[in-house]
Amino acid sequence: MKALTWQGKRSVSYTEVPDARIQDPKDALVRITSTAICGSDLHLYELLGPYMHSGDVLGHEAMGIVEEVGNEVTGLTAGDRVVIPFNISCGHCWMCQRGLQSQCETTQVREFGKGAAFFGYSELYGRVPGGQAEFLRVPHADYGAIKVGHELPDHRYLFLSDILPTAWQGVQYANVPDGGTLAVFGLGPVGQLAARIGTHLGYEVIGIDPVAERRAMASRHGIKTLDFAKDTVGELRGITGRGPDAVLDAVGMEAHGSPGAALLQSATGLLPDVVAQKAMENMSVDRTVVLHAAISAVRRGGTVSLSGVYSGAATPMPMLEMFDKQIQLRQGQCNVRSWTETLMPFTEDPKDPLGLDDLVTHQVSLEQGPQMYETFQKKHDKCIKVVMTP
Repeated sequence: MKALTWQGKRSVSYTEVPDARIQDPKDALVRITSTAICGSDLHLYELLGPYMHSGDVLGHEAMGIVEEVGNEVTGLTAGDRVVIPFNISCGHCWMCQRGLQSQCETTQVREFGKGAAFFGYSELYGRVPGGQAEFLRVPHADYGAIKVGHELPDHRYLFLSDILPTAWQGVQYANVPDGGTLAVFGLGPVGQLAARIGTHLGYEVIGIDPVAERRAMASRHGIKTLDFAKDTVGELRGITGRGPDAVLDAVGMEAHGSPGAALLQSATGLLPDVVAQKAMENMSVDRTVVLHAAISAVRRGGTVSLSGVYSGAATPMPMLEMFDKQIQLRQGQCNVRSWTETLMPFTEDPKDPLGLDDLVTHQVSLEQGPQMYETFQKKHDKCIKVVMTP
């Protein structure tokens, strides 16, 4: 079968790979109809090479049609249309039963001390072949493949795999008071949805991003926007008085404006993989300009919610400021299956209350994926969300 595979830093290829197949009685085989490039895929493209292998199949946002099921799968049959959560969870362990599917004890990657395995996301998360391919093997399919209808276009359901529940969880973790103010740093796909969710829930939402077309998209949905500038914190305080009640960071470890951290990240990538892994596990730092801006901007007693991915083992944090301001900090990979029943009505509502029909900027063939990785990373051609069809 054909798939997008990692070949090295900033190098993705459309190549022939071994066919996905049933390997366990609890598996399903899904023919992919739509798959997307996520902002966190760019971390593999740029930074996490020491944990990647040439030929690894990428992608963790996917949906399609069930082709075959293992003999212990009871809730799916061939022909079912399904969307696949990015984290692989069993549904019955202690963590899953408590709504912490991203920490699933059945699929935890204990070799690296990590939580649940992910599709298409490096050794750190299980090295499971991903969904940017013609077919995908789905483990624990009775829980890990969500049946959807056949009437609506793919993108209405595809976002249930990651970015919609990630945005929803981020807003929930932000703990915004009724009628309060939420600032969202980063208006990529997750930030766009988080801002729209906040508006839908009745909050005053301010979206911050340096890219004009991303601000324009947010503005179409009634969201006040700011350019990310030297005095963004001052602007937020000027608008809100005390500062926003909550700040959601939808940017993460590759934020612009942290040249020292960027240099260290680049230097780590030049080391042999074994050495680089040790460096990343013990000395790595993140680009923290957005994180520190969020901490500085939020009002005293407010909440900072992290949806953007951070991976630095030695990232410095302004602990004095955080303690003095009595800031609450919530973060973590999304527990996708915890939010499925809450979010399904939004995806199927003809009124499209979250504007899901206005997010995809590029819809291309899977074969065009390698150039779309570069386009998305460089934010060229007004690229915000890429969906690919095998």
